[in-house]
Amino acid sequence: MSNTHRLTELFANTKGTTYQCDTTNRIIIQFGETRVSLRISDFLTFKKRVDSVDIHTMIFNTDDAYDVEVIDAPRTGHLFVLGLCDLIALRDLLAGTRFVLDLNTLLNERLYSTLVF
Repeated sequence: MSNTHRLTELFANTKGTTYQCDTTNRIIIQFGETRVSLRISDFLTFKKRVDSVDIHTMIFNTDDAYDVEVIDAPRTGHLFVLGLCDLIALRDLLAGTRFVLDLNTLLNERLYSTLVF
């Protein structure tokens, strides 16, 4: 990513960090060694895909097929291959990011609606 893009950190955990790029209006997910840039709509789609994985089945099923989950990031061509711990960390990262985005929206709505009247 070029230095001309201004990135604002949204949320971080031990496995990754998310940023908002004000220039491109994208969410950048840095997870481990992987970095993907998503439009807001693609971020929400990706979050739904990650949230839809049945963690309970991964924990209690002893079949090798349930050891990893492969999830594609929309419009990037990147596949996340996640074990249970990484899946939980990615869910946490995406949930924290969504919370910050929702909080920012709420604050902006309240501040600007108060100033208009």
